[in-house]
Amino acid sequence: MSASRRPAGDRIVLSPQEPLAGGGAAEAFERHIQHLYRTGYRHLVLDLSGVPSLDSAGIRALVRGHTTAQRVGGTLRLAAAQRNVKNVLELSHLGGVFETYDSIDAARMASLPWRTIRLAVLGTILCGALVWAGIKWPLQLAGIGEVAEEALTGGGKTRAAVPQHAFMPFIELLKLVVAALIGLLITAIHQPASRERARSMEQAQTLLCVSGAMMMIIIGNSLARAFGIAGAASIIRFRTPVDDPKDVTILFLLMGLGMSAGLGAFAVAGLGTAFLCIALFTLDHVSTQRSRVMSIEILASGRQFPTTHVEGVFARNQIVFEPREISQADDVTVKYHTWLDPRTSLEDLSVQLMADTSGVKSVVWEHPKRERA
Repeated sequence: MSASRRPAGDRIVLSPQEPLAGGGAAEAFERHIQHLYRTGYRHLVLDLSGVPSLDSAGIRALVRGHTTAQRVGGTLRLAAAQRNVKNVLELSHLGGVFETYDSIDAARMASLPWRTIRLAVLGTILCGALVWAGIKWPLQLAGIGEVAEEALTGGGKTRAAVPQHAFMPFIELLKLVVAALIGLLITAIHQPASRERARSMEQAQTLLCVSGAMMMIIIGNSLARAFGIAGAASIIRFRTPVDDPKDVTILFLLMGLGMSAGLGAFAVAGLGTAFLCIALFTLDHVSTQRSRVMSIEILASGRQFPTTHVEGVFARNQIVFEPREISQADDVTVKYHTWLDPRTSLEDLSVQLMADTSGVKSVVWEHPKRERA
């Protein structure tokens, strides 16, 4: 295999200059990628401008390189791929798996954590605006009238102004909007643990923050309303279990932030949101999430195993895998050792593996047996 490599910042750019096809070139390219990861490199950019074509062996080399990058905590990016190579990736349903870019410079720029940067900017603007509004108009946002305001501030002057109650509905609407924005920000940072119910949990987090604000708006300073809402809430029964204790904690915190927004305590809501965002970001980067280790046995009809299809499914679902055993009779059976996200649905993976044109007859998942010492 003829390829050159050169540094690009903290990355290595690998530039093959021949078709990545079976029979030598693709296999040598795969060994080269694996060697780079074994020697300590973690971020590779593959310059495919010199690759005119790609076959199943070349796809397998890219998929296994992508999997190795995940296992070691690195990245594998494709840059400047020719049209023929892009078409092969699209036909293999792998176009969305790899991070592809039009140029090497674009691949280098993509290494910046843009999503984190955008969330940090938006969160800073939201929390700063809430703290500023809470400090500037604490009484107005809390719904205290002009007479009470003058009594609290010691002012005895009279002024001709529009009565505050004329703007109260809009102030209460503002509180609901603020609660919704807080819920959306926290949801963008914290993803629910259960992938099967991820969308409903994300919506529940935002709506729970809004419901906290709504309850405080309705209650106001009425003790009777508080007991009424408490009695109504006791009738509700939630039958959907929450798998991760962290999700339950986030729900309680969002309820509290929504209640502070409903009370008009925007400064407290802003500071609380900022603190929670920083805490979640710190915990996610300090603590390491353990992958779920599973063994999978795949039975395929005939004597040709659909390796490209199976490993493509693994790559699309961000699954790290290692082939372990192969047995062949009338049909062929391959066992893989996999590391996958605990939120990944095994049922959904089985459906993807047993696609109509794949030739896969059965998929069996099980926890690997521990080896005895």
